[in-house]
Parts: sequence; structure tokens; C-alpha cells
Amino acid sequence: MKDIKQTEDGRVSQQELSRVAVKLFFGIADEWKLSEEQGCVLVGASSRTTLHNWRKKLADNEPIKLSKDTLERLSYIAGIYKSLQILFSDRLQWQEWVHKPNRDFAGQSALERMLSGRVVALADVRRYLDGWRGAHYD
Repeated sequence: MKDIKQTEDGRVSQQELSRVAVKLFFGIADEWKLSEEQGCVLVGASSRTTLHNWRKKLADNEPIKLSKDTLERLSYIAGIYKSLQILFSDRLQWQEWVHKPNRDFAGQSALERMLSGRVVALADVRRYLDGWRGAHYD
């Protein structure tokens, strides 16, 4: 964890955790080709200004403070992304899966499901992938 700052007792600070989570989110958003509006919905931000502020703070190496709700959302998104990497060996597959219609989501894509704006929708997609992973690797 050379790039992650830790407290004296070895724990990662909330602000450092937030910085890492935001940086990861922007990477995932780029891979999934999300619009800023879609990114706002996924993280629960009320405006694009939030995303712009995060980018500026990352660039300026300033602390980022996130709510527990936002951290929870970012955690689900990271988990979904990681599950896709485990399930699909091809980068293109894991980038496109979120955009493809899925009968298990009533014909919606996973992204459409997540764009309902509710944390539970992110949790649903994460649970779905966890279940799918379990079925493939039991």
C-alpha cells in the first residue's frame, strides 16, 4: 500500500479511503463509458459539480470527504466491477456486460437497473453476480 497513506496505528484514514474509492470509480466509469449524468446517479450525487469537485481534488491532491452512503455505493460498484473481471476473462466482455439486456433484470441491462438511483439496485446487481460466481465456481 505504498500510495495509500496510513495513520500511525496502520489504519487507512477515511479521507484516504475516499480518495482511493473516487479514483477507482472514475476508472470504472471510463471503462463502462458512463456519461456524467449516469455517474451522478450511481454515486447518489445531486449534480455534476460533485464529480468535477472530486476530479479537481484528486488532481490537486486535496482530501475528499464522502458520506457513508456514497462510500457504500462506491463499494458496491467496485464489487460489481471485480466480479465481472472474475467471471469474464476478456476485458471487452466485462466492459459490455453492464450494457446488455438481461432477462434476470426484466430485460433491463444491469446499468439500467443500477440507474434507478437506489442503493438497493446496486446491491441487487452485486448479489446477482455473487450468486452467478458461486454457481460457476462451486
